[in-house]
Amino acid sequence: MTGEQTQATQSADAVATGVVVIPALNEERAIRAVVTAALRHCAKVIVVDDGSSDRTSDVVADLPVERIRHATPQGKAMALRDGFELALKLGADGVLTMDGDGQHDAADLPRLLAAAKRYPNHIVIGARLLGKDAQPDKNRFGNAQADFWVSWACGQRVVDSQSGQRYYPRAAIETALALPHDGFVFESEILIECAARGIHTVSVPIKASYEEERRASHFKPFRDVSRITRMIAGRLLRGGLMLGNLRRSRTVPPIVVS
Repeated sequence: MTGEQTQATQSADAVATGVVVIPALNEERAIRAVVTAALRHCAKVIVVDDGSSDRTSDVVADLPVERIRHATPQGKAMALRDGFELALKLGADGVLTMDGDGQHDAADLPRLLAAAKRYPNHIVIGARLLGKDAQPDKNRFGNAQADFWVSWACGQRVVDSQSGQRYYPRAAIETALALPHDGFVFESEILIECAARGIHTVSVPIKASYEEERRASHFKPFRDVSRITRMIAGRLLRGGLMLGNLRRSRTVPPIVVS
């Protein structure tokens, strides 16, 4: 067996035991394709239907997945929390996340797992760097602003802090489950709190889909970046501005695993 074949076999073994958590709200158009693709790469998939008013749960009911359904929308943070808790009960050492709208390509999951193996105890972010010009301008601006503030609070340059395609090691999941924030602030605070505990990030370049037929993003750049900024400003003020963090975030290159 060649070195490349051995590496591919190890990657396949890792993927076979991976757990994917997919939060979904009104995703009946895309969710079946997303879940089917994820199942090609991972043995266990958890779909968390966050109180959808459409057929999101129905269209995946016949697939071999774990399903959680909220009676009413609880927000992405609660969907992720419930998915994380179930993943831990299933014995996961780490969790992959994907959005349910078809933005992410499940074929990138093995690459995230390979990076996680190379950088143990790191959060791996699927950074939307490939084909970035296709990203709507308002999203690109909002993501850049969020990256600046999250990187400052983390003391490390974080590439694409708002991407929903990630790998979380078990220690990061346990940290996340103790956090109070909700909405899109939750995913930013996971990065910040984990960085404070020595769990840093690496990024894997991915290409995201921004097809017109996809439903409008639940992420609202002005609203959600404002909430993220307020949360981080509070942390910075309590920490004495953390100017050392700012310096490192601007001078130390990020780790990007190509």
